[in-house]
Amino acid sequence: MDIGGKIKELREKKTLTMKQLAGLVDCTPSLISQLESGKTDPSISTLKKIADALNANIVDFFSFPPNEDEVITRADQRPAMQLPRWDARIQSLTRAIGKKKMQAFYTVIKPGGGSSGSYCHEGEEFGIVLKGEMELKLEDRIYAVRENDSFYFSSKVPHDWNNRRDEDVVVVWVITPPTF
Repeated sequence: MDIGGKIKELREKKTLTMKQLAGLVDCTPSLISQLESGKTDPSISTLKKIADALNANIVDFFSFPPNEDEVITRADQRPAMQLPRWDARIQSLTRAIGKKKMQAFYTVIKPGGGSSGSYCHEGEEFGIVLKGEMELKLEDRIYAVRENDSFYFSSKVPHDWNNRRDEDVVVVWVITPPTF
């Protein structure tokens, strides 16, 4: 099932109309309709607002195969989250969130890619840039996070991230509690 279909499924499970969901997310019913029909892709900030309105996490919009081994996730078994608008490939480093207390991601951000807007949520975030340079914006402050630099911040602070360079940025990102 695609992301739009999953949004629709979760919305209908909550017995919300498109108009009601749009009111909770602070967008138009037309945008909800376009998302559900696959005519447009959401930004991470919009997807986070939809997830919050539906009492879900962003990963709930993506299909992850069951994990036979809760300890090891092989590189070729990483569940991927990708939308063209983000221009980033986000892979979960664990296959099932369940009752885990943190959520780890291997993220490759293409040149020009990023979160497409600020978002915030409960918890804390930690990451390390393995390759390239990422721009991290926390409220109104912008940080250049370079190769082998790490970062740590409260997820309650409005944040977004971008790749303003000409090469891919590779980041290992950890969020606690799992809210993405």
